[in-house]
This record gives sequence, C-alpha cells and structure tokens, in this order.
Amino acid sequence: MTACPWESNCECHWGSREELALLKIPDVVLDPDLLHRTWSVPDWQDHAAVMRRVLPQLTEALARGEALHTEQVGLSLKRAGWHDWPEEQSAAVSEFLRAWWDHVLGTASQPAPDVFEICVTASGTVTPWLAAWESRRSPVADRHLLDAVEGWVYELEGDRLPFHWWYFYDNEAAVVGELNAWLASHAPARVVAQGAPPALVERVRRLGMPFELRWDSRAAALTSSPPSPAPPRGTP
Repeated sequence: MTACPWESNCECHWGSREELALLKIPDVVLDPDLLHRTWSVPDWQDHAAVMRRVLPQLTEALARGEALHTEQVGLSLKRAGWHDWPEEQSAAVSEFLRAWWDHVLGTASQPAPDVFEICVTASGTVTPWLAAWESRRSPVADRHLLDAVEGWVYELEGDRLPFHWWYFYDNEAAVVGELNAWLASHAPARVVAQGAPPALVERVRRLGMPFELRWDSRAAALTSSPPSPAPPRGTP
C-alpha cells in the first residue's frame, strides 16, 4: 500500500519532500524516527491510506517493543477508521491486535497496561481484551494485572477511565462500569497471589460498589467480609 499521490504535509513540522516521497512507494523501509512521525501526526489528507502504508513495519516494531510513544497507536488506528477498511484489511488489524495482546499476557517483555490501552482505544471496547485476560491464568498474566490496578485504581475510584485517548468515544461511563465490575470480581484473588498490599486489594474490591458507597466503611465491610455463621438453634 502507499499514501495517496496527492498527499502532503508541512516540511517545517513533519519532514522533507524526500521523506514524503518514500510514503508513495510501497515496501520501502522507513527509519524509526520517520515511521513515528508518519503514524503519529493527525493531519494527513488521507490518514487511512498513510496508516495502511506503514502498518506492516509498525506492527513489527510493536511486536518487538521497539516503536516510540506506543500509547498513541490506538488513537491513530481509531482516527484511520480501520473498522471500515476492506474486510481483508480490517481482519488483519483485528488479528494482529488479538495476537499481540495474547503474546503480551504470556511474557514480561512489554507493559500490559499500555498494550491494553492501545487495543481498547483502537477497538472502542474493553470486552474481548478482558475476556482474554480472564482466560489467561498464569503468574505473568497476574503480575500484569497487579501492575494495571496499581496504575488505574485512583482514576477508576472516581469513575474515570485511566486511558489518555478516549475522547473519540461517548461511552466512557459504560466502559468504566464494565472495567470496574470486572476488576472487582476477578482481580483481588489474582493480585493477592502476586503480593498486593491489603489496602490496594480492598480498593479494587470497592470498585464493584456504587460510587456513593465506595468510601463508606460500613458498606465496604458488608461487601468484603464473609457473613457471620448463624447462631445455634435456641440461642437467645
């Protein structure tokens, strides 16, 4: 794939005419700086065509953990409207994201919270990525989960998404609710096994409570403590 023949960009801020010409030739390898400048800027005339041009090299760099400023990749994919690309192309993007996420959950080589943010921002949903995390039970996946809750819990307590690039969507409240409910249900036991401090575990449990009760110690005690056994029959 190539950028459109009429594509242009500012020489002062983006790059030279010679660099722009490379985007109109398929399969020419771009240096890492040019690759980053190309996928990350928002002002291409045909952003989708430019992304299709660089995606083979970009996905290789992502898989190796070599891409710069990867937290914005999900935003760039969303901006490119990849869901609306021809079926074979959109299926390839979807397959890469699923395979990359599955790989990251099984290794300690890349930060899972960052990759999770890319996947959910690109797709507009947390559902399939949480399902994959739920099914992957291993110390590595659980350690990634602990890293995630340590970084996310403060924002989630206030019913705010801990992702930086969600402003393309209008479903933040629903996504926060789904993420909070999943973490409250699935994360405590898994992060305890990774040595999470009790205070953090309790904060994660409370994410499953209504916002107005989240800091109520009595309500939290009823939620997090097992019920007391019934007294023997005949006890006054």
